[in-house]
Amino acid sequence: MRRAADKPVALTIAGSDSGGGAGIQADLRTFAALGVRGATAITCVTAQNRREILRVEACAPKMVRAQLEAVFAEGGPGAVKTGMLYSAAIVREVARFFRGRRGVLLVVDPVMTATSGRRLLQAEAARVLRRELLPLATLVTPNLAEAEFLTGAKIGSAEELRGAAGKIHESFGCAALVKGGHLDCGREAVDFLCGDAGEWMVSSPRIRGVALHGTGCAYSAAVTAWLARGETLLQSVALAKGHIAEVIGEAEG
Repeated sequence: MRRAADKPVALTIAGSDSGGGAGIQADLRTFAALGVRGATAITCVTAQNRREILRVEACAPKMVRAQLEAVFAEGGPGAVKTGMLYSAAIVREVARFFRGRRGVLLVVDPVMTATSGRRLLQAEAARVLRRELLPLATLVTPNLAEAEFLTGAKIGSAEELRGAAGKIHESFGCAALVKGGHLDCGREAVDFLCGDAGEWMVSSPRIRGVALHGTGCAYSAAVTAWLARGETLLQSVALAKGHIAEVIGEAEG
C-alpha cells in the first residue's frame, strides 16, 4: 500500500459545499480517486444542497492567505486549482500569493454561478479575476456561460466553442479548456483545449438524461490531479475527460 506521504499533492482553493456534491468536497473526492493527496484552502462556507444555496459566508482574505502559506510551508503541491473565490478581496489575495510563485501549475475554474442560478462570483470579483488571476494561470476551464463572459460573445456551435478557446488563450496568455457539455453536438460531449502548443478537441460519448451536481468542479480537479502526478497538460485533460465520463456513466447506471 502506498503511504499518503509518498503521494503527489494537489491543492484546491474553493468553497465548502454542505451538501457534499461540489466545491471542496467534490475536489477532494476526485483527488482521492486519482491517487493524489488533497490539501485545501477554504474560501467560503456555504449552506446548500443539490437544489439550492441558502447562505454563503466568505472567509477573511487573511485567513485564505494563511491557509495557502501553511500548505506551501511543507514544500508546495504539485498542482493547484481554484474554484469558488466569491469576492474581489479573496481573488486579489490569491493572485497576490501566486504572483511570486510563477512556476506553480495553476488551474483556474472560474466558478461564477451555481446550477440553481445563485451568483458565486461577485461582479467586481469577476473583473479582478480577469485582470489579476487569469494571467497567472496555467489553464482556465470555463463552461459555456463562463466562456461567453470571458469572450463577450455567444457560443452556439462547436466551431464557436473552438473560437472561444483560442480567444481566451490569446486574451489572457493561459491555456483554455472550454467545456461544451451544455452545447448540443450530437452524440459527443465536446470540449476544446487551446494553448501555446496548439489546439485540440477532446470528446466523449454524450450521456443524456443525467445531470450531476459538481461535475464542473470534478473535471477541473481531475485535470489538477493528473498535472500533480506529472502528466502533460494535454494528457491531463484527456485523462480527466475520461474520468468524468466514467463518473457520469456510473451515475446513469
